[in-house]
Amino acid sequence: MISTVIVAFSMFSAIPMPQTEWTNKSMRYALCAFPLIGAVIGALVCLWRFVCLRMEFSEWILAAGICVLPVLVTGGIHLDGFCDTADALASHQDTEKKLQILKDPHMGAFAAIWLGCYFIAQLALAVTAAQMQADLMALAFGYCISRSLSGLAVASFPLAKNSGLAYTFAEYADKKKVRTFLAVLAAVLCVLCCICCRKKGIGVSIAAIGTFLYYRFRLIGKFGGLSGDLAGWFVQMCELFMLAAVVLTEYL
Repeated sequence: MISTVIVAFSMFSAIPMPQTEWTNKSMRYALCAFPLIGAVIGALVCLWRFVCLRMEFSEWILAAGICVLPVLVTGGIHLDGFCDTADALASHQDTEKKLQILKDPHMGAFAAIWLGCYFIAQLALAVTAAQMQADLMALAFGYCISRSLSGLAVASFPLAKNSGLAYTFAEYADKKKVRTFLAVLAAVLCVLCCICCRKKGIGVSIAAIGTFLYYRFRLIGKFGGLSGDLAGWFVQMCELFMLAAVVLTEYL
């Protein structure tokens, strides 16, 4: 159990972890521990909001934390996938060429453009949420929901290639048990989010499910299957849309 959590945090976060051997046993349920990283991010974001309100920091300081904390915790692993996917989509090439672009370690012009657009949109939404003094509990749930759905996708969706990060975790996973656990976890988190956060929870849940459906039925088809980069794209876009939902529900 502990080794499973260590493997998940070692791979998907920048939080220092003790060394452990990556075995079939430790990786079998590593995807099930993935949402715990979201719990850490959610707790830090809520704590940061509390500190900013208590110390009467400006809305911009609070918003900066909302944008930066997830990157600090994850080490930018999902942003890397987002950038690679942005380059591949912007190429408008066939499936094989898109997959080659995903493997290219260099950052292209379109990746830089879309990364800039992403952070501008995220900062604008975060500042708006801060100015409204919006409760961020729904967003904290969202960090766990996005990772539950991302892990569910890795264990369920067809893979684009027989190599890479997604393939490794999918290959070693006990897929049936992982799928069941993460599907139930995502559903429970959505229900709890709706109960605890009311309209914000409903908005966050709709944003997460909507992004997941687009991911499955549109994006995956463009690449012939799932890859680690596409999984990173999903986490980033899911969390951006959930932040947008938190802001939009303030107007309802």
